[in-house]
Amino acid sequence: MTQSGGHIGASRKRSRLHVAWARLREHPLSRVGPGLITGVADDDPSGIATYSQAGAQFGLNMLWTMPLAFPLMAAIQSMCARIGRVTGKGLAANIKSAFPAPVLYGVVLLLLVANVLNIAADVAAMGEVAELVTGVDRHVMTTLFVFGTVLLQVFVPYHRYVSFLKWLTLSLLAYAAVLFVVNVPWREVAIRTVWPRFALDSAAATVIVGIFGTTISPYLFFWQASEEVEDMQAPRGSASLLLDDAAADSELRRIRWDTWSGMFYSNVTAYFIILATAVTLHAAGVTNITTAAEAANALRPLAGNFAFVVFALGILGVGLIGVPVLAGSAAYALCEAMSWNWGLERKAGDARAFYAIIAVAVCAGLVIQFLPIDPMRALFWSAVINGVIAVPLMAVIIVLVSKRSVMGAYTASRPVVLLGWLATAIMGIAAVRMWLPD
Repeated sequence: MTQSGGHIGASRKRSRLHVAWARLREHPLSRVGPGLITGVADDDPSGIATYSQAGAQFGLNMLWTMPLAFPLMAAIQSMCARIGRVTGKGLAANIKSAFPAPVLYGVVLLLLVANVLNIAADVAAMGEVAELVTGVDRHVMTTLFVFGTVLLQVFVPYHRYVSFLKWLTLSLLAYAAVLFVVNVPWREVAIRTVWPRFALDSAAATVIVGIFGTTISPYLFFWQASEEVEDMQAPRGSASLLLDDAAADSELRRIRWDTWSGMFYSNVTAYFIILATAVTLHAAGVTNITTAAEAANALRPLAGNFAFVVFALGILGVGLIGVPVLAGSAAYALCEAMSWNWGLERKAGDARAFYAIIAVAVCAGLVIQFLPIDPMRALFWSAVINGVIAVPLMAVIIVLVSKRSVMGAYTASRPVVLLGWLATAIMGIAAVRMWLPD
C-alpha cells in the first residue's frame, strides 16, 4: 500500500512537472525568435553612430522619432515575417515570382553594395572599440571578429547558432544601464518626446532620414522573411501555411508577438542611446559624432569609466549580431534570386554559394579597413543606397502581402497595410526634403 502510494505520488509529481514545463514553454518570452534578432541587429554599430549623432547634435529634440518609427517598423517587419511563413519562401524569391527580373536584380545588387559598405563600417567600429577596451590593435581585433563570425555561420547549425544570437540580444541592455550613472531631466525628456523644438532644415532632414533609414533598413526585410523559412525547416520541418493551414492561427499570433516585441526592444534601446548622448555629449557641447566608438570614448570624461565600458561592450555585442545579419541577408537575397541552395541549417557542402557569399561579403568589409577609404564615408554611401531602395522595396512588400495570388487567405490586415504605406510616405518625403535647399 505504501509502495503503491509512493508510485502514485511520484507519477503525480512527474505529471505536475510536465504541466509546469509545458506552461513555461508557452510563456510569451519563449516564443521570441526572428523578430528579436532582427530588432537587435537594427541597432548595429552604424545604427548606434546614427542615434548618437542625433542625440549629440539635437539633444532631446530627436527623441520623438522612436515612438513614431516603432509602429511603422513593426508593421513592415511583420509583413516580411508573414510573407516568409505563409509562402515558405524568402522575400527575394517572392519578388522573383511576382515582379519583372530588372526589379529583382536591381534591388539585390543595391542591397549587396549597401550591405558590404555597412559591414565595413560595423567591423571598423568594433575594432576601434575593442582597441579602446583592450589596447590591442584595432586591425587585429577586426580580423578576429570577421573570421569568428564567418566560422560560426559556416560551421554551426542554425538551430544552435540562433540560440547564441538570442543571448547576445541582452547586450542592448547596456544602453539602459548608462542612464543610471548620468543625470536625466525626465520631465524635459517627456515634453521633448511629444513636443520637440527644431527647424526642419536640410541638416535636420538628413538626421531624420538617417534615423529612419537605419531603423527601417532593407537588409532587415530580407533577413526577417528568410529566418521564418529557416525556423520552419529546422528542426521540426513545418510546411508553409499555404500548404498546411492547421497551425495558421497560432503561427500568425506568434509572428505578431515576436515581431512587435522585437521591434519594441530595438526602438526603446535606440531611444535610450539618443537620450544618453543628449544628456551627456550635447549638454557638454559635443555635437559631432562620426562613429559609435567615438561616442563611447566621448562618454568617459562626462559620465565616467562605467558608462564608457558599458557603452563599448554594447557596441561589440550588437556588432556580433549585426554583421552576420548583414552578410546573411545578402546571401539569402542573391541565392533566392539565382535559385541556389541556401540556409544556415544546411551544411557548407550543400550550400556552397550561400556560404561563399557570406564569407566574401564579410571579408570585403574587412579589406576596406586596409584601403584608403574612410569606413564612415562607406557608411554614408550605404545609407544613401539604403534610402534609394528602401522606399520602392517597402512598396513592393506591401503589394506582395496584399496579393491573394501570393498570400492566399493570409493577406495582411488593413491597419498594418496602412501603417506600411505611412512608413513609405514618411521616408520618401524626408528623403526628398534632405536634398532640397534650405
